Amino acid sequence: MNHYQAAIIGFGKAGKTLAAALGRAGWRVAIIEKSRAMYGGTCINVGCIPTKALVHDVQHHASFSDAMQRKAAVVELLREKNYLNLAAIGKVDVIDGEAEFVDAHTLKITSSQQVSQIHAERIFINSGAEAVFPALEGLVAGPRVVDSSGILNLTQLPQRLGILGGGYIGVEFASMFAGFGSEVTLFESAPQFLAREDDDISAAIARILQEQGVKLELNTALQRVTSGRDSVTLHTAQGDREVDVLLVATGRRPATKALKLENAGVVTDARGAVRVDKQLKTSVDHIWALGDVTGGPQFTYISLDDFRIVYDQLLGKGTRTTEDRVNIPYSVFMTPVLSRIGLTEAQARAQGRDIQVVTLPVAAIPRARVVDDTRGMLKAVVDNGSQQILGVALLAADSHEVINIVKTVMDAGLPYSVLRDQIFTHPTMSESLNDLFALVK
Repeated sequence: MNHYQAAIIGFGKAGKTLAAALGRAGWRVAIIEKSRAMYGGTCINVGCIPTKALVHDVQHHASFSDAMQRKAAVVELLREKNYLNLAAIGKVDVIDGEAEFVDAHTLKITSSQQVSQIHAERIFINSGAEAVFPALEGLVAGPRVVDSSGILNLTQLPQRLGILGGGYIGVEFASMFAGFGSEVTLFESAPQFLAREDDDISAAIARILQEQGVKLELNTALQRVTSGRDSVTLHTAQGDREVDVLLVATGRRPATKALKLENAGVVTDARGAVRVDKQLKTSVDHIWALGDVTGGPQFTYISLDDFRIVYDQLLGKGTRTTEDRVNIPYSVFMTPVLSRIGLTEAQARAQGRDIQVVTLPVAAIPRARVVDDTRGMLKAVVDNGSQQILGVALLAADSHEVINIVKTVMDAGLPYSVLRDQIFTHPTMSESLNDLFALVK
């Protein structure tokens, strides 16, 4: 049995970064990944990189076939690069196979070639998350019923695409495939669209999607699904709907079922998320969990920060914790992009805050005219007492870049006037922050 100072389950952002850092520090490290097709993790292979490559190409009017070929080439390049980055470190072993706990220090690894075991002084769980299919009759994965990973492997553009789930993943794919030319229908069981956003923001998103040709069917209860050779039929309380491909985008859950965590005494919650403390340590002192498997925000940049927290314990000062990160931004890569940080207006009012709310139409921004996309709006919530920014929503081209400027100001505790009076280059989307915050009285 091989012995390691550290065993890492999963090749995602946190795991691969930790493996490299520990290997370079002289530790003997094993990183275990059940599929060679997932070297580099979810983001590179079936998440943010391939989807954003497709978003880029649809915005540049590429054909679906050309876009899928370029996506595959980008993914293959980055996957190979990630593998070589670790393989080049003499102290790191990349092991193919599915890991499960035998006990708190021993992992059994099963591959198509063999079954083996390794012993590790410390173990790091970075197994990510997996798509969830609601328990409905006929709703099973197949050639015409796919999750967010399966849809990235389509070889032909579906003429009619149905999307089950009106959350952020569903919205992103709806905008993308409508841009490629599919007739997209988005089915949402809730009566309200994007309830996590303020009403004016969700209404603006709905208008943009509808202008792209996306049909929104809210308050639609799916009862069962029938898959045929050439189509899928959704049986709902409102009647039957037929599509060529159905994307199930109803959420993701931590991928822990196959790990047999009970053999190591690692505690999970009802959803299977590994319970961790503020330094990402599990119920077992020498086992940590990082990334999506903890049930927190499923973002690559959160996984990277998880690495920083754990690395600081192992080889740093040991002071960094999850409590250090505030004002976590996110972007939904529809076209144009939605980016948000902090509190919504509704959340701020529910907290009884004394606030000002200002909005600016994207059509008022010179750069929006230059890039010929005037859709959307900017919105800011400002605390009247402290003059600090409580939250911002940007539904605009390049908002995924601009939101990071807002985060820097919020994290520093600076007043909104810093952005109102900042000198930005022209013509840029960043300078719209001058105009947005000039509206605060």
